[in-house]
Amino acid sequence: MTPRRGERPPVPEALPVPIVDAHTHLDACAQGAGVPADAAAVAQMLERAGAAGVDRVITVADDLAAARWAAEAATWDERVFAACAVHPTRTADFGDADKAVLEELVRQPRVVAVGETGLDYYWDYSPPAAQKDAFAWHIDLAKRVGKPLMIHDRDAHDDILDVLDAEGAPEDVVFHCFSGDLEFARRCADRGFVLSFAGAVTFTNAAPLREAAAHVPLAQILVETDAPYLTPHPFRGRPNEPYAVAYTTRRMAEVRGMDVGEFASAVSATADRLFSLRSVTSQDSRGERLR
Repeated sequence: MTPRRGERPPVPEALPVPIVDAHTHLDACAQGAGVPADAAAVAQMLERAGAAGVDRVITVADDLAAARWAAEAATWDERVFAACAVHPTRTADFGDADKAVLEELVRQPRVVAVGETGLDYYWDYSPPAAQKDAFAWHIDLAKRVGKPLMIHDRDAHDDILDVLDAEGAPEDVVFHCFSGDLEFARRCADRGFVLSFAGAVTFTNAAPLREAAAHVPLAQILVETDAPYLTPHPFRGRPNEPYAVAYTTRRMAEVRGMDVGEFASAVSATADRLFSLRSVTSQDSRGERLR
């Protein structure tokens, strides 16, 4: 059947082991253009995710409004964590006031990463020089707050590594929605970086990406949706949500020749370690954060 645009894919059978959607945009998943999801809409998305075996999500910002929203949404539900940064395409006018806001936000306990930041040479909304300056600042911020750096890399593989090498990469670096081939994956993995695979790895024309996914060390892999974008095959073009990471997880396990439960268990352990999710949740259980 041809996928029908505008309709969410069916919620798949639950994974045998719960998994984390390592990168999503819950605010943008709301129905209605330009209307961020509210607490009720987030709760509904989390229920659908839970039915598919997706027990936690990291909602990611791409501008200051989204950063404020993500940090707030992470206090609504113990299954939601946040990452805050300014997307490279929005850095043309990135100034001191923006930096002050982000610095305050990323120090909040339930904001578990600095992201998404990096370089994007596909769009021309922001000059490369401005993008590089902002990327360098985010790298420094991640090191100062001791949280992982979540990278957006579009058509900028070599320059991304050059900036990381020049500035000195943080201890933990995640390439969100990894888009490189096997050679670039090896360059990243050799530096100790974690590669996060989205629904694009399931696309019929993504053989080089699947080759990379098959050879990255298991301990350096995450899985994500990047919802509402990059809905996995065969539902490409429909709205995406965190529950759809279950489709990508099963395809990734197949690509690696692994039992899906073993793969999901390993990927969830990486997310817990990298983002200190269990530590944050432990704080919540003592009543220190969630309302």
